[in-house]
Amino acid sequence: MRTTFASVALTALGACTVIAPAPNVGAGTRASIAISVGPCFGFCPVYDAKITADGAVSFGGIRHTALLGKRERRAGPRTYGALDADLAPFRPVDGATAEISCAAEISDMPTYTITWTGTDGQKTVATHHAGCSEGAGRDFDIVLRGVPRRLGIEEWMKQTTWPGVSRG
Repeated sequence: MRTTFASVALTALGACTVIAPAPNVGAGTRASIAISVGPCFGFCPVYDAKITADGAVSFGGIRHTALLGKRERRAGPRTYGALDADLAPFRPVDGATAEISCAAEISDMPTYTITWTGTDGQKTVATHHAGCSEGAGRDFDIVLRGVPRRLGIEEWMKQTTWPGVSRG
């Protein structure tokens, strides 16, 4: 009898329980586009740049840049939207990682890694070896070469040779 009563009571109490929705993992995450520029055989600038949907730009000079270390500035949401639109033809399927290849390329050029992060935290990544002389890779190179000017980091990432720092 006690077991039956306890079972009925627990079932009744369960009906009153409020079940909270699962927390949104990406809550508060801003959409962003991050571009990492790797080394080449020479003295190419090596840096990371990122713009969020609200237009906040961060820069990290790693090697062969006029400014080393981190810097921040504002470019505005329109800059983010325009860059996102220009990169859209090269963006892999959401959540995927893909390489934007070259039909014919110049060797010893930097490698780019572009990471789109959605508000849900999902990452989509494209990699690309710069120096394409034709096709979609050449078109991608053109967009990527314009990124520093668009983000307002052109002076920060300008190629600078520092004493004692080797190539690559």
